[in-house]
Amino acid sequence: MTTPDSDSLLAEQLLRLTRRVHRIQKRQLHERGLGVTPAQSRLLRTLAHWETPPRMADLAERLEVVPRAVTSLVDGLEAGGKVRRVPDPANRRVIRIELTEDGVKTLQELRDVRRAAAKEILAPLSGEQREVLGQL
Repeated sequence: MTTPDSDSLLAEQLLRLTRRVHRIQKRQLHERGLGVTPAQSRLLRTLAHWETPPRMADLAERLEVVPRAVTSLVDGLEAGGKVRRVPDPANRRVIRIELTEDGVKTLQELRDVRRAAAKEILAPLSGEQREVLGQL
């Protein structure tokens, strides 16, 4: 049996860290009763980066998923009042997705969830260790 090299060990640690962050965020989403899944929260965060409401195809491309997956996510978010479909002013056949006021509020709460998850994960580290990690 061979011993794993340091790069393989580091890659495994990063993968475990990513999974842990995901689990913590999922737990906190549930505890706070935000009514969104991790995938929906990712869509909301992505949606917030556009100056003008994007098309579903734009979201699918940015999220690197098939358009059907975006349709399902938008359906759920729209039912929850977080997003709405609006016609493109230049081409009424095109539908764009925009955040609602409730969606903007949820986005802020999601940022709080991410901060809380980071705080929980980084709790064992000293200030100096956090600084080194940030530089890495």
